[in-house]
Amino acid sequence: MATDFYQLLGVSRSASQEELKRAYRKRARELHPDANPNDPKSEEQFKELSRAYEVLSDQNTRARYDQFGEAGISGGGNSGGGNPFGGGGFENIFDAFFGGDSPFGSSRRQPSGPASGPDLETQVEIDFKDAVFGCNTSVTVRSAVRCEDCGGSGATAGTQVTNCSDCGGTGQIRRTRQSILGQMVTASACGKCRGAGQTIASPCVKCRGEGRVTRDQEHEIQIPAGIATGQTLRVSSRGGVGPRGGVPGDLYVHIVVGAHEMYHREEEDLVTEVEVSIAQAALGVELVLATLDGDETLVIQAGVQHGHEFVLPNRGVPFLNQGGRNRGRTRGDLRARVVVVVPKKLSSKEQELLQQLAKERGEPVASSDKSLKSKIKSAFS
Repeated sequence: MATDFYQLLGVSRSASQEELKRAYRKRARELHPDANPNDPKSEEQFKELSRAYEVLSDQNTRARYDQFGEAGISGGGNSGGGNPFGGGGFENIFDAFFGGDSPFGSSRRQPSGPASGPDLETQVEIDFKDAVFGCNTSVTVRSAVRCEDCGGSGATAGTQVTNCSDCGGTGQIRRTRQSILGQMVTASACGKCRGAGQTIASPCVKCRGEGRVTRDQEHEIQIPAGIATGQTLRVSSRGGVGPRGGVPGDLYVHIVVGAHEMYHREEEDLVTEVEVSIAQAALGVELVLATLDGDETLVIQAGVQHGHEFVLPNRGVPFLNQGGRNRGRTRGDLRARVVVVVPKKLSSKEQELLQQLAKERGEPVASSDKSLKSKIKSAFS
């Protein structure tokens, strides 16, 4: 084991508990056995990392470690002898850090059972309107599923799985040794059963004793109203199954929302642009605005200015979180921004009418094209 726990976590000795937690989570995801299958070196590094966080995340053991090094946390300060962390081992980290559930899906085992399956990730793109109102969709992922031939046991039909004779079905070998500071208990995966706690005399031919095979699985996913691009849904127990009957991990679905031809989101508000002509802006007009809830009549008063917003309350995106500032509100608003469109080309009649309007209002405007050309010509003659 490396001699410096701070170096293992990649933090300074003055790191706060929050910095320790972030560093541990980052490195643990990189070194976790699920991310590095059949890599004993990564598994050993993961154990060392967990040990380092276990020590440094407790103020008392951290203080002893800072003063005496590993000798200060090897058992001398523990009234019960043995493990200075109450006998829970690395599992206690997940209890305190993740609320009892490993974020990786399969590092924790039942007291004497198979490992749980890995978490899986996938991405799904949904329609803009479906993201606003919610929908059901399906995703297909390639994952480990229970072998039908052996029922997930890993043993050939008619044969049985037996408890490992070396570890007695626990999957761990515990060793106790005496040091000058007290008794130390270490636990490691059983070499005979590789931590499974069970042995198979006649492995299933189809799954080769794994109790699982790999194939495409389709899952129906419920999309909540108000979801946005970049958010992730956690679907419990839809990940890969564990070996030999291990419980499945979780499925993480990353959401991508398609664009809408008329609306875009600004937080929980729906925003669109309403184009009006110069005449409509000056004289007023009633327009039909197509919203996601149906058509609405938009009354634009005479003299409306470019950029003015009409707000339709409770016509926006539903709030996923009803607490805080959203308390009592169910949806955002719909905001329609007025865009006054100036024509790029005018007929002779239109130009004449606008010039008469400008003259009536006493507003200076450019001369007609013919007069302008004459002035330019005379200026250079």
